[in-house]
Amino acid sequence: MDQDLKATLSRIAEALDRLAPPAAKSADIDGAEAYVWHAIGHRLEAVPKVNRLPIELLKGVDHQKATLLENTHRFAKGLPANNALLWGSRGSGKSSIVKAVHAHVNRQLGGPPGPLALIEIHREDIPSLPALLSRIREASRRCLVLCDDLSFEREDSDYKALKSILEGGIEGRPDNVLFYATSNRRHLMPRDMIENERSTAINPSEAVEEKVSLSDRFGLWLGFHNADQDTFFAMIEGYANHYKLGVPAETLRKQAVEWSVTRGARSGRVAWQFIQEVAGQLGKKLE
Repeated sequence: MDQDLKATLSRIAEALDRLAPPAAKSADIDGAEAYVWHAIGHRLEAVPKVNRLPIELLKGVDHQKATLLENTHRFAKGLPANNALLWGSRGSGKSSIVKAVHAHVNRQLGGPPGPLALIEIHREDIPSLPALLSRIREASRRCLVLCDDLSFEREDSDYKALKSILEGGIEGRPDNVLFYATSNRRHLMPRDMIENERSTAINPSEAVEEKVSLSDRFGLWLGFHNADQDTFFAMIEGYANHYKLGVPAETLRKQAVEWSVTRGARSGRVAWQFIQEVAGQLGKKLE
């Protein structure tokens, strides 16, 4: 290659290097309450303020709260605990409970930031989970890894890697890591995918077992369902009292019924959206 051309290309490359922003560094695992895992760059980003509600505001899920709180508290204290799968209807409070329980346990044990780090990994980044575990395996802090809205579609083989990581791999799950996942599906697979395996496989029972066995890697299953009307009212009134909205209960209930009908559901998410609407109309901030 001509020397002048090589020199020109070298100067261009050096100029591009100077223009490119430096690669972001991974956050210190001991410095914050919560983190987001970025598969690109294999780094942790600290979350300055976690989007969550106080645990006492989560109504209609007392059994789920108590069970997950006990499991998480044991893990934070270094005792045996189970991976947990929170499954059920949309907007029923699955991820809200995980974040609220995490904050509650850390406060009980001297936080923030507390002894327990919450690390969120996005569904599409599950293939990079081994890299995340490798990064935090030797950390002195205990880590709760959360994947929200976890599910797998047809021809998706990422679930095999997750199965191995949760229990069956040579290294296994690190002692300082617990994995929580939320999903709309109890077995993390669409029903038609499981039925297709049953109808087309040479050995249907083995094929179905392969697909649904991922959920068996979670020792703790917690189901969530749409709330009945009384529970929905309790959610609404709990929020209204906490934020001092000053609206009579009967007025709130009447408006809440109309709101839930237009949404076609009664859930924690619908209740919170209703409260945001009421607060906005009143000109009040939810702080």
